[in-house]
Amino acid sequence: MLIAALKYWHEKFDSVMIKDGFTINECDKYVYTKTVENACIIVCLYVDDMLIFETNIEVIKSTKRMLSNNFDVKDLRAVAVILGIEIIRTTDEISPFQSHYVYKIERFKKHEIKENMNSFLLHTHLHKNTGTEIRQLEYSQIIGSLIYFKNCTRPDIAYAVSKLNRYTSNPNDNNWTPLLRVVGYIYKIREYALRYRKHPPVFEGYNDANWITDSDESKSTSGYIFTLGGAAVS
Repeated sequence: MLIAALKYWHEKFDSVMIKDGFTINECDKYVYTKTVENACIIVCLYVDDMLIFETNIEVIKSTKRMLSNNFDVKDLRAVAVILGIEIIRTTDEISPFQSHYVYKIERFKKHEIKENMNSFLLHTHLHKNTGTEIRQLEYSQIIGSLIYFKNCTRPDIAYAVSKLNRYTSNPNDNNWTPLLRVVGYIYKIREYALRYRKHPPVFEGYNDANWITDSDESKSTSGYIFTLGGAAVS
């Protein structure tokens, strides 16, 4: 029933947005764009939470009126917190971070966390566990929380999380130690934020590969980063 309800909701929302002249983004189906008088308005949807971006306040008001005419909408004005992400805005930049969300994760509190300034030690060697698993469910829950941090505001832990995520099905102490190190790093730099500035308005990408140094899978694992406005977007 829940899946059917979500499907109906998104179909309804799509039809309303398309009727108003919006286009659905091909890469992310829940991002809608429309050009109005040489300006672009962007609407982002997550279930029933929305963000609206535009430099023209009148265009934003017009979009809000359209949405209010079709749905029961509560206008929370300028965004401060959404989906566990805090947002600070100035005239020159936007900075998202998740300091308060760190303290809300109960599964982190079960462990004695040592704060540190390094998420992953390069000399750490991880291997598949052939013995008994150690708290597999809890390990996977922590990995899930770290993936959310990585996707939202902490791309700096992407390497560590992607490595540790490979051992979710059967973790041991060799996996738990670096996992808790990543949690300690999150605590240490919880006030840090991505800073997206107006300049440089350049989209840049970098890529790297480790030339088959993975001792378990013999894969050449690529690493990449894309930045816009001075901070990572992927």
